Amino acid sequence: MGLSASSPSLPLQADVSQQPQTAPSECPMHQKKMEGCPMHMKSAGSLDENQNVSSPVHQERAYEYVECPVKSQGHEKLDPRNMMPPPNQVPSPGQPFPLSTRREESTIPRAFSQENWVYPSEQMFWNAMLKKGWKWKDDDIKAEDMSNIIKIHNQNNEQAWKEILKWEALHARECPCGPTLVRFGGKAKEYSPRARIRSWMGYELPFDRHDWIIERCGKNIRYVIDYYDGGEVDKNYQFTILDVRPAFDSLTAVWDRMKVAWWRWTS
Repeated sequence: MGLSASSPSLPLQADVSQQPQTAPSECPMHQKKMEGCPMHMKSAGSLDENQNVSSPVHQERAYEYVECPVKSQGHEKLDPRNMMPPPNQVPSPGQPFPLSTRREESTIPRAFSQENWVYPSEQMFWNAMLKKGWKWKDDDIKAEDMSNIIKIHNQNNEQAWKEILKWEALHARECPCGPTLVRFGGKAKEYSPRARIRSWMGYELPFDRHDWIIERCGKNIRYVIDYYDGGEVDKNYQFTILDVRPAFDSLTAVWDRMKVAWWRWTS
């Protein structure tokens, strides 16, 4: 968990500032009351019954093809997009202080929905960490620490989405409505090939990795995000250095990364 800031220290970091980065203003995703781009909509019957608009953005391994690490008690039904049980806003037994249940809406559009993704509250985040085995009594934690954690977490996701939009600007003509986020997941110990190569060159390994699946007008595109420690948290709750790029899952992604690498080299 953390937030991110782009940095020139990462090789082949996306730099497509000369490309258009926003979809046309007439695109429905930019309207205040978003009605949804037709290319991103599905019929109500095609949506999974547990796809509600209140799911938090950050959870681990949000893929159907990997084992869920959440050690839940009982038989809670999990949302397959973020492997989270229903939102839990109830204070945990022995919790040392009350936590906010307020949730912030992100700027990240949700695939096949008219809503954006919604971040977890402080209480939800606390409960999720306990469910994953964290023991708060082992840490000297205060209520304001949870507030800062949420701010860092939210800013981290916002920055990651901005970096993805820079890459997606390469496809603004073919998909004028812009991308939407389908699902996401963490793979902290599954280092990407690029991260391993960097470590062989003497650079530190990332402290976290996420894979985000976005929908680009009918196509699912996977992005790999490596998170590196950037030092002290600044006033905007940023400290993480992001390395965001499309995964080598298609010739289109390979071509995109070759173009960006060439632009960086020649500029």
